[in-house]
Amino acid sequence: MIKVLKFGGTSVANASSLTHVVDIVKSTQATLQIVVVSALGGVTNMLVEMAQRASEGQSNYKEHLIELEKRHLNPIEHFVPVTHQSEVISFLKSELNALEEVLESLYTLKELSPKSLSKISSYGELLSSTIIFHILKHQQIDAELIDSRTLFFTHFINQREVVNHQKSEKQTQALLTQAKANVILIPGFIASDEEGNTTTLGRGGSDYSAALVAQYMNADQLEIWTDVSGMFTAHPKLVLQAQPIPRLSYHEAMELSHFGAKVIYPPTLQPTIEKGIPILIKNTFDANAAGTLIDQNGSLKEGITNVVKGVSHIENVALLNLEGSGMVGIPGFSKRLFECLSNQHINIIMITQASSEHSICLGVKAEDASTAKKAIDQEFEFEISLSRVAPAKVELNMVNIAVVGERMKDHQGISGKLFSSLGANNINIRAIAQGASERNISIIIDEKNTQKALNTIHESFFEEQTKELNLFITGVGNVGSKLLEQIQQQQAYLLEHLRLKVRVIALSNSKKMILSEDPIDLSQWKKQLDNSNQKANRTQFFEHITSLNLRNSIFVDNTANENIAEEYNRYLSHNIGVVTCNKIACASSLTNYINLKKTARKYSAPFLFETNVGAGLPVIDTLNNLIASGDEIHKIQAILSGSLNYVFNHFSSATQFKTIVENAQKEGYTEPDPKIDLSGVDVARKILILARESGMELELEDIQNNSFLPEEVLATTQTSEFFNALEKHESYFQKLWESANKKGARLKYVAQLEKGKASVGLQEIDRDHDFYNLEGSDNIILFYTNRYKNQPLIVKGAGAGAEVTAGGIFGDIIRIGKR
Repeated sequence: MIKVLKFGGTSVANASSLTHVVDIVKSTQATLQIVVVSALGGVTNMLVEMAQRASEGQSNYKEHLIELEKRHLNPIEHFVPVTHQSEVISFLKSELNALEEVLESLYTLKELSPKSLSKISSYGELLSSTIIFHILKHQQIDAELIDSRTLFFTHFINQREVVNHQKSEKQTQALLTQAKANVILIPGFIASDEEGNTTTLGRGGSDYSAALVAQYMNADQLEIWTDVSGMFTAHPKLVLQAQPIPRLSYHEAMELSHFGAKVIYPPTLQPTIEKGIPILIKNTFDANAAGTLIDQNGSLKEGITNVVKGVSHIENVALLNLEGSGMVGIPGFSKRLFECLSNQHINIIMITQASSEHSICLGVKAEDASTAKKAIDQEFEFEISLSRVAPAKVELNMVNIAVVGERMKDHQGISGKLFSSLGANNINIRAIAQGASERNISIIIDEKNTQKALNTIHESFFEEQTKELNLFITGVGNVGSKLLEQIQQQQAYLLEHLRLKVRVIALSNSKKMILSEDPIDLSQWKKQLDNSNQKANRTQFFEHITSLNLRNSIFVDNTANENIAEEYNRYLSHNIGVVTCNKIACASSLTNYINLKKTARKYSAPFLFETNVGAGLPVIDTLNNLIASGDEIHKIQAILSGSLNYVFNHFSSATQFKTIVENAQKEGYTEPDPKIDLSGVDVARKILILARESGMELELEDIQNNSFLPEEVLATTQTSEFFNALEKHESYFQKLWESANKKGARLKYVAQLEKGKASVGLQEIDRDHDFYNLEGSDNIILFYTNRYKNQPLIVKGAGAGAEVTAGGIFGDIIRIGKR
């Protein structure tokens, strides 16, 4: 059995990582083991930087030489016995001296030719391979070092330097079959050109070297050892839930590598495809991890069920758009376009053209955008002068995302799922392309949405339909603290049973706030908020949410603050959902109410306010379902104030009105300013919201408010002043109670909506009325409709209190998650 093992990057960065390399080489079972190594991690970049500095006349070009020596001495001193170090250290110093001489010549000539750059770049592999050879030898491994410049050769075809396969294969087979050692060590990346000079195989050259030797030697397997456990379903640094992909076909791996999956480079795959050689990508630092197997079958193998195998992306993309009536039906137009770009050596990442032939859209690297536009405008200068074609338009700051899977062509709905998930998060797609093979769906979007889009797509296709909700909560008083308590209690349940991951990312009260990027520990939120040095600032709070740009972001307002309610529109217009118990927004001007609804629809941002009416009762939801199903509202009668119901249920000749109101405030039944409840304004807002949700266009001033409070009480401006006024008018409140009591009735504050008119006020309710036996702080709502004419649909239950209100808010949050 012949195996080719390639080690590069952090796998050969230092003595510690090389320990793993030695263990892997020792444990590999093969008749012949060919080991290809790259330069020590980061060394190639240092060499290129030194070359550029020297050619530009910068005197500091030698700075990295000392660092290079230290980096290479580290593994020598760690592995090679002191008595045997002189040979390899002499080699190191000799090569570094030669490198310094080349750099000095560049510094003198102020010129950096491709040949000089190749020569300088090659030192990384030459040094690492020789040092690793000595390490293997002193680890009692039967190894032989062969210079890859005697194996791989290049020549020029169509002005491009490419591998001369015929010569390289012949030489590789000749030299390697003559080798007597069980382990043959080869430096990657480097080769010889037609004149015998050192040249390089380009980006990912060491991988390519390994693939070439595997092809030439008909290897049984190519193993690429890196610092990750295979190819992942998405970039693991951007998508934390990304997982290694167990198996891929060559075509799937090619698509993912082309779109930025840097574990393997596209040229590496071609030699192995021709011979059908399996590629195994493994983790040097976790050799027991399964890794990713790439072969001919890939996902078509029985038992592999994932349709979509991965999501990859290319950053720094520009979009070029060429359009005009002069393009329609003109043969050769596309040829001219692509040819002018080819002449400028510009690679086209993505192409899409409307069937009308009126426009062609191209994706290119951002660095090529200016040159591409200039080339296109020059090529079509005549058509542009006649206004038959518009000058090319360039859009920068784009990213190209690809969804890849061999079996996507056999399954319906993949595109729909992709586009709907992005649309639900207000991510606009600027261009779309899909080949006839349906192996790849490519889109271009604004780069600011990269992480959001990747996570959204990954969530849709890979996370067992687990949906992540990111909460940004303002108001952590009675209701807010109960909400946080409920969320903490139910997090595990929601994840297990509803596949919802609820995360609280930011918190704010009127004085301080916590702006986090990761979920806040809800068992410690009070302590964290108390210790926070960040002063509450609504602008910073909003900017924090938009800067994170997380999918399914929800702003939760647990306050009764008018200024906060005025900010809903800007949240919704940024595709940030709003859940609120604050009635001010929906009871503000009709224009604002309608605008909030329109904005929510336009940006696909949920706007839920169930707790505006009836706390945790499903009042608005029931009303919306009636209307959506075709029913018509004739009349609504309701007791909508849990605080007022509590007050009048506890008030009697044996109690004082002021004391009852104070108790209601302490229990959390009233607004922070209890006058809002007792004046009827709160109930008026609630019936107004129900009227608007029923389709009626009413303003708050249209609600007839028959307040029972004396004018002096209504005129108070301070809470203490308000309570003093209540005490002063105790006899007035006692008379209200006595009047109802004499009739065998009870006092209830009733809201009514009928024939387009609404009113609120205190009423004496007889024993036979549905409202008479309403106890405690309960609410009751009677819906009279076409379907419920004689017997109304009744919604009844607790209508006030921090716990039930928090439960209602939590219910709205869960409702968003289940959409």
